[in-house]
Amino acid sequence: MNKKFVVIVSALVLSISLTAQSVEFYPSNWFVHMKNKRVQVLIRSINQDFTKASLQVNFPGVKLQAVHHFKNGHYLAADLIIEESAKVGNVNFVINTQGHTLNAIWTLKERRKGLGKNFAQGLGSSDLIYFLMPDRFSNGDPSNDKVSGLKDQSLNRDSIFLRHGGDLKGITNHLDYIQKLGATTLWMTPVVENDMPDRTEHGYAATNNYAIEKRFGGEAAYLALSDSLHKKGMKLVQDIVYNHFGRFHFLVQDAPDKDWLHQWPKYTQTHYREQAIFDPYHSKTDEKKMIDGWFTTEMPDVNQENTFVEKYLTQNAIWSVETFGVDAFRVDTYKYCNVEVMNRLNKALIDEYPKIFTFGECWVDGVAAQAYFIENNLNLSFKSNLKATSDFSLLFGGLLPALNETNNWSNGVIKLYTTLSYDFLYKQANNNVIFLDNHDMTRIHSSLGESIPKTKMAYAWLYTCRGIPQLYYGSEILMKGISNPDGWVRLDFPGGWAGDQKNAFTETGLNNDELDFLHYVQTLGAYRNKSSALKTGDMMQYLPEDGLYVYFRYDNNKTVMCVMNTDSKARLVDITKYDERTHDFKGGIDIIAGNKIGTQFSIQAMTMQVIELTK
Repeated sequence: MNKKFVVIVSALVLSISLTAQSVEFYPSNWFVHMKNKRVQVLIRSINQDFTKASLQVNFPGVKLQAVHHFKNGHYLAADLIIEESAKVGNVNFVINTQGHTLNAIWTLKERRKGLGKNFAQGLGSSDLIYFLMPDRFSNGDPSNDKVSGLKDQSLNRDSIFLRHGGDLKGITNHLDYIQKLGATTLWMTPVVENDMPDRTEHGYAATNNYAIEKRFGGEAAYLALSDSLHKKGMKLVQDIVYNHFGRFHFLVQDAPDKDWLHQWPKYTQTHYREQAIFDPYHSKTDEKKMIDGWFTTEMPDVNQENTFVEKYLTQNAIWSVETFGVDAFRVDTYKYCNVEVMNRLNKALIDEYPKIFTFGECWVDGVAAQAYFIENNLNLSFKSNLKATSDFSLLFGGLLPALNETNNWSNGVIKLYTTLSYDFLYKQANNNVIFLDNHDMTRIHSSLGESIPKTKMAYAWLYTCRGIPQLYYGSEILMKGISNPDGWVRLDFPGGWAGDQKNAFTETGLNNDELDFLHYVQTLGAYRNKSSALKTGDMMQYLPEDGLYVYFRYDNNKTVMCVMNTDSKARLVDITKYDERTHDFKGGIDIIAGNKIGTQFSIQAMTMQVIELTK
């Protein structure tokens, strides 16, 4: 008996409303003319038993190479070769099972045009990233605040943990504001479906990697945002999670086999200490617990050593680039992943998209530990191919001590100098993403005791130091928050909701300090965007003296002198003292104040000046 089966690719893969005719494909579709001609399609139907099923694939240019069965009869996997001759169209999968023949359609689509120009462009030190949480930035479409059928129906802006209604349209509406800060690139917390019972505002507990969160506006809103970014000459970073799924992910609730997750006799959490991976004296027990332990009870650990899982994760990343025009990836919880698998995944992305850029979240203890996980100059048996990391070591080991500690031989600003001196461990230190705060940590203004002079120094450093700067939404208007609990550093951006009395987008209701600080950051951004020295130039730093720290960014066209006075009193600066970089210059222009500066000038305590030198 022949029946035509309808393919449902839906965010509600666990819904009991799925009929006996429903078949799901992962990836949900693929593309013609890819460099890698092989794709593995995971086929799922919760109403069928595929244990002994056979499979035929009928489409010109598509060859079925192998079929894989699993202990869970809901699944089949098909290894396909998509030949160069294959054309766009609907591929018919004929599944014979228990006397029934099922016909299910899987689609081949055209590739996205503009590779390396309009998408998959990668990132570099010329870029500046603006990082935000879609649920907390702006509500552009109140109609999607609640979506029936999803487990979390909360909507309460008075709660720091429940959903607030921000979405992708709200972000698209305010790209001009983001760009005015000097940002070239947008990074958001994950936008894929999180159909969990609670804490769905952050996005890090995926329940379907091939569905965009409907409360953010779904696939159409994500495509619209991507297109809007690229039309403005901006880039899109997708936050992706390889380490874990959400507990209600269909591959957790209805796994093809038990080895798709890291299973333990009883719940076992990672100990979070990365030393257990590279310590030459480490125990295998500690290493296994670090990598295979679960992040939390709600985020089961994915078994990346399973070749089917590796293929699922790899293809999802490639599909995301091709479908949504992603330019780069930020990988969550990178240090908890199997590094060998990550190398293969990174290579698969680069083979398909030569300019693609991936940076990992490696919240580690020290520069050497950070360098282990990325391209480095270390003599190790394992060599990472990850382009960069978020530079936690430079923030915690360098900048925060520089601005918060009393200066002496080993404390204060000398730590910033010293941490940067360890850049010799990296192949490309300029690829590292430098930042002041994010969604998991205390906001920078609170970290600096709500001192506006210190916070201004921090931003001046961020816009002038080597690396790729990343801003965290709202800190540019002095938003405060201590990360215990994390909801306090994830508050709503003022003006993102109708009726907000304070609106940073229009500068309505901001107090004088907030307004002044916003304009300060915008000035830094405008200058960085036109300064080749800051974007791609070299760096030279001088040993700090009694809290006075001087460094330079320079190229053949410009030289920028950065002077940070962390002392408790004003200091006299003589630029001729730094003759190695200043011998051709007679003074400069303070890029914030706009005034001319001679060969000698005074700098106030706890301030920083950025000076473009002039001849």
